[in-house]
Amino acid sequence: MPRTPDTHADDLGTIPPPGPVFHVEQALLGALLLEPQRLSDVTGIASDAFSTAVHTALFAAIRSLPAPDPLQHTKNTKWLEEVLAAAREQARGLSASYLHTLIQVCPWPRHAPAYARMIEASHSRRRLCAAAQRLTQTARDTSLPQRVAATLTEADALATVADDIAARFPPHSGSLPRTPAPPPAAPHDEGAIDEERLLLATATAHPSNVEHMRWLTPDDFTHPLHAGLWQCLITLTRRGTPVDPVTVLWEAQHRNLLGAGAEPRELLDLLAGPVGSPESWGELILQRSVLGVAHHIGQRIEAFTEDPATTPYQLVVGSRRALADLSAVRTRWQHATSPATEGRSAPSRTAAVPRAGPPRVTAPPTARISR
Repeated sequence: MPRTPDTHADDLGTIPPPGPVFHVEQALLGALLLEPQRLSDVTGIASDAFSTAVHTALFAAIRSLPAPDPLQHTKNTKWLEEVLAAAREQARGLSASYLHTLIQVCPWPRHAPAYARMIEASHSRRRLCAAAQRLTQTARDTSLPQRVAATLTEADALATVADDIAARFPPHSGSLPRTPAPPPAAPHDEGAIDEERLLLATATAHPSNVEHMRWLTPDDFTHPLHAGLWQCLITLTRRGTPVDPVTVLWEAQHRNLLGAGAEPRELLDLLAGPVGSPESWGELILQRSVLGVAHHIGQRIEAFTEDPATTPYQLVVGSRRALADLSAVRTRWQHATSPATEGRSAPSRTAAVPRAGPPRVTAPPTARISR
């Protein structure tokens, strides 16, 4: 008969070996089991700093019980039995043999403070990683009614974790992470493309509004051509040059934008379909930009934490540098949505009257520029 493969054995072979912090935790717990009085030298960590449920339960049990008399502790195992009984309330699979293993693998009990410091560093890494993941997930959660507000709240929580780590591990000057940052996710949102086209058309029809939209920059656009056209509009309005589809086309030619797959007739059609108000479309574009930057920052910080070569000092510096990028776009978002601009009407699909021709209710089909 053919032999049935043992799937359980195969699964066990895929389990990665414990990382360095697991052995550090064993050494610390062994030191405390062997010399309980050294618990007073262990600071900066709590039970949740350990990476496994068994180690968490053991450390909690050790802290909950009064330390035995050192001389009596060398003569009997009474205190160890009490620790085992207390730890088993949270980790039922714990055995007495594992406690003896911990004692045996501890190199030097007097190094307990150093072991605790290593565990504190590893726990800080996990905390920062979890906060970065929450930021990334929130920025992509389309079910949230106030995505930007929720995302910025998670960014503040991430900054708080970084500040706490900085207080525990003051950063050294110039100690930046060496981990390569992940590339930004390529946008494939057709809704964003439509919003950008409508903004450009509406801003061309109402160029006086562009000067008041300094909170929107070309970097907020998902399409390079649209970013270039927005820069054209900014340049023309600041020069005091007349603005209409033809003047924008001429400026686009000087910026070599027509070589990006845009034919002159297509570009003119794109700019001739105003709908709603420029500020409203701009706010939607900026909102996408805020969420996109937050998502990428979460990924960057998570990449730092997943690199074992990154020290706690580098985690702090790298996280603060990344969050500084979010602060810039966050400031522009707050300016765009300040009470002074709350009176703006929401984006409406009811068309404003364009410069020539009948009103349109949607962007013209020929306005699509090949990407």
